Amino acid sequence: MAKLIAFIDGSTYAQSVLDHAAWVATTIGASVDVVHVIGRRDLASTPADLSGSLELGARTSLLNELAEHDAQRAKLAQQRGRLIVDAGVSRLLEAGVESAVGKLRNGDVVEAVQELEKDADLILIGKRGEAADFAKLHLGSNLERVVRTSTRPVLVASRAFQPVKRFLVAFDGGPSVMKAINHIATGKLFPGLEGHMVTVGKDAPESRGKLETAANVLRSAGYTIHTHIEEGEPEKIIASHAEADHIDLLVMGAYGHSRIRSFIIGSTTAEMVRSVKRPVMLFR
Repeated sequence: MAKLIAFIDGSTYAQSVLDHAAWVATTIGASVDVVHVIGRRDLASTPADLSGSLELGARTSLLNELAEHDAQRAKLAQQRGRLIVDAGVSRLLEAGVESAVGKLRNGDVVEAVQELEKDADLILIGKRGEAADFAKLHLGSNLERVVRTSTRPVLVASRAFQPVKRFLVAFDGGPSVMKAINHIATGKLFPGLEGHMVTVGKDAPESRGKLETAANVLRSAGYTIHTHIEEGEPEKIIASHAEADHIDLLVMGAYGHSRIRSFIIGSTTAEMVRSVKRPVMLFR
């Protein structure tokens, strides 16, 4: 059975991550590990400066109080984390997912990804986390780190789930996006969906040929595919097509030196993900 890893926290994006996980899991028949990572900052107090005027007895007393505080804080973080994953598992089971398990991890999200992704087929994470909710345009600090670290496809959930009927591939001809094309053509998630493919650049014979060759791979697998080539800024062109073509899911490569792929993991990662207010599936 395929397996998904869904990372959730206490943010408003957690419900969307779970709903996206339920869609994937019920479509392809996958189990889901619901994971909440308790960060190191949640487990310990800020170290106090105990040097200077405090006498030995006072310093010892303060250290003991801090240790008790940290122990209580860690206990509460564990209790809160268990409530989060238990609620997530319940939501998935109610949505028809066959198997869902909650897992707590201490430390860092990237460390958890490296530990858990070995037998996973897809990683799911929200665009923003708890620390980013206060700022509408601030993306979660873990997003880029997870995408850079994971060897699996990563589905970045948007703020709210909506049924997926149409997908758009941001196509640049590189190996990452060709991996995405093969995944769509051979996998169980995309059949029945309408597809669009967009290349940003001049409509030259070479770029048109690569685009149509890739599109024909999907057409041969039974997909209806519409192709587009336009000049302009990638994030603006892609966002425009996402709106005009009523796209529900953006698919693209995560790495590369081309104009499209360099945008998603690099200086304008936030602009691309913000511009396309849909979930984004990234392939390395």
